[in-house]
Amino acid sequence: MVIFGASGDLTKRKLVPALYALAAEGSVPDGFTVIGAARSPLSDEEFRADMREGVEKYGRIHLREDVWERFAAGLRYATYNMDAEDGFDHLKQALEAADRERGTAGNRLLYFSTPPNAVMPLTDRLNTAGLTTQAPGTFVRVIIEKPFGRDLATARELNTRLHTAFVEEQIYRIDHYLGKETVQNLLVFRFANGIFEPLWNRQYIDHVQITVAEEIGVEGRGSYYEEAGALRDIVQNHIMQLVAIMGMEAPSNFQAEMVRDEKVKLLRAVRPIHPDDALSHSVRGQYSAGYINGQPVPGYRDERGVAPDSLRETFVALKLDIDNWRWAGTPFYLRTGKRMPKRSTEIVIQFRRVPHSPFAGSVPLAAGAVPEDGIDPNLLILRIQPDEGISLRFGAKIPGQALRIESVNMDFMYGTAFREQSPDAYERLLLDCMLGDPTLFAREDEVEEAWRFCTAILDGWRAHPPDRTNSPNYPAGTWGPEESHAFMARDGRAWHVP
Repeated sequence: MVIFGASGDLTKRKLVPALYALAAEGSVPDGFTVIGAARSPLSDEEFRADMREGVEKYGRIHLREDVWERFAAGLRYATYNMDAEDGFDHLKQALEAADRERGTAGNRLLYFSTPPNAVMPLTDRLNTAGLTTQAPGTFVRVIIEKPFGRDLATARELNTRLHTAFVEEQIYRIDHYLGKETVQNLLVFRFANGIFEPLWNRQYIDHVQITVAEEIGVEGRGSYYEEAGALRDIVQNHIMQLVAIMGMEAPSNFQAEMVRDEKVKLLRAVRPIHPDDALSHSVRGQYSAGYINGQPVPGYRDERGVAPDSLRETFVALKLDIDNWRWAGTPFYLRTGKRMPKRSTEIVIQFRRVPHSPFAGSVPLAAGAVPEDGIDPNLLILRIQPDEGISLRFGAKIPGQALRIESVNMDFMYGTAFREQSPDAYERLLLDCMLGDPTLFAREDEVEEAWRFCTAILDGWRAHPPDRTNSPNYPAGTWGPEESHAFMARDGRAWHVP
């Protein structure tokens, strides 16, 4: 495995700790080799020492000396130079040495842990150097991090240019959300349990909410966020993938292409939004200074790399409609934001209310009980992070002589239900790529269909820029701008508070 951009934070915090965990659990062979590749010079020993620090600090599995010695024996470092004709000779030599000394047999996994604007130049240079070609009986695969393009046009251009060096079967577009246990369990929950699938449609579900809330700000990535924003950073990839898994039809089997075909069908059924209607289907926000866990935090415009008059969104709420037989008339509400009160990713399925309540007005209700005009709707809550689990909310009678009803939860928690520790998302995805299983990776048409919806929103925002007098419009530590709550209230609904 060659990690380009190995001097970056992702390699030390996520990739190498994940690879070490796979090695500790015996999921990779002893000859498995990792070559860190970057422009800055570094010796093999310095690279190993840096990676050991990452495993000790960020790893899921405690570092054991015997495991580390075997794993570290396969850690190498190579420099490359994008501008020199022989700029990839050092990397070629390292790969040949790995084949000769470690028995890697010409199999390559190329991980682009690089800025988005470096993807195409790096692809072109690797192609010129002959490092993208699969010899008979071997494989070369490439993993590309998000964001995959800036809009539909650039995503299509990127796909076209990638295909000059790789065939589609070699390209693995990674979204670490799809490696999370609860996201994978959503497929099992839907298609392995007969109790819920008959209810998974417009007849029984009133609406669906998907929330990706983050406590953190831009974490020193102000210049990146100025280019991306919340819609590109979270909605186009993470949230649209959750929409696809939540709404897709059952595949006939769990082969990769069958699953990905159904996800694409769902995304193609998402109703296109005309740019002129973008404002009625979305809310933008930007956080100002406020408090997180009682501690003061700066506003977005005060972050390093951010323009003092920036209008870039750090919060977005959207309404999405799906025009197919299963979901017509059942809206999906999506929201994501930085500097929210807590870190939480969840999917909330709100079922339709009972058509008639025989209990309404029959007896006085206790404080906190349901209103007299009906019973609280049932909720199915799928928590993806940080506390992975599933909750079902339903009405129950409060003990006593009087007939009083209150909503209660039936909870399933991964941490208490299973003794096995959940693997990190990168562990699952890296192993899948080594095994050639693309089920949890985005295909070319998936990416483009997600961009089709999001690009229309971006076009509408560009035509109707936000009011400078109303930006920023929510303090850090709150659940977004007031407009987002009015956005839901307009449809007679409200956001679920995680």
